[in-house]
Amino acid sequence: MASEGHEIKLIGAWPSPFVLRVRIALNLKKLSYEMLEETFKKSELLLKSNPVYKKMPVLIHDGKPICESMIIVEYIDETWTSDGVSILPSDSYDRAIARFWTAYIDDKIPYAISKLRPVVRGSAQAEVEAEKLVATLQVLEEAFEKCSKGQSFFGGVNIGYLDIALGSCLAWIKALEKMVEIKILIKEKIPGLVAWSERFCAHDAVREVMPQTDKMVEFAKVLLSVMATTPAN
Repeated sequence: MASEGHEIKLIGAWPSPFVLRVRIALNLKKLSYEMLEETFKKSELLLKSNPVYKKMPVLIHDGKPICESMIIVEYIDETWTSDGVSILPSDSYDRAIARFWTAYIDDKIPYAISKLRPVVRGSAQAEVEAEKLVATLQVLEEAFEKCSKGQSFFGGVNIGYLDIALGSCLAWIKALEKMVEIKILIKEKIPGLVAWSERFCAHDAVREVMPQTDKMVEFAKVLLSVMATTPAN
């Protein structure tokens, strides 16, 4: 692996899409690292490493913590450059566009997931929230057509920055489809993204770290139970 001489640790939990982003970036760069798995009770190391937001993921590189998922992805891309794999586009305009759509994803997708996760399957609310998520993905379908320029990924021939940002949400989207029994990745509405999602999940850097749908569904049930018994701040 490419990280000889460097100590790399990742504080995070396997169901987190934000942690998944970092794991994919590390895999793309063929970096070995130690995964420090978090639970519902935040560890002292996490609180010490990210005292401002107190959230995962945190990458600890040679003792120095870096926080926020896409900032970490950029750090990984800029720090390990010798393998010829670039995550961010080389063109400054393309980088700006990738960052713009990543901001859109972070503004829309996690919120949509959080709204759909607790709803009852078969309910009118489930239909409404699912339709909102599909509408968001339809906007990203147009972005994919422009950014990919007819190639396999947002980043072109290989996974890039924007692929990681959106692809990290796929496990939760597929789990929600099963939980509420409503199809979200609809080929007739977002054909480009549906085909892209299959290629993304099959990629060597993704396949082994992408959470399985059934495992995500079981985790979601536990998460909802914990949230129901946790007092609001």
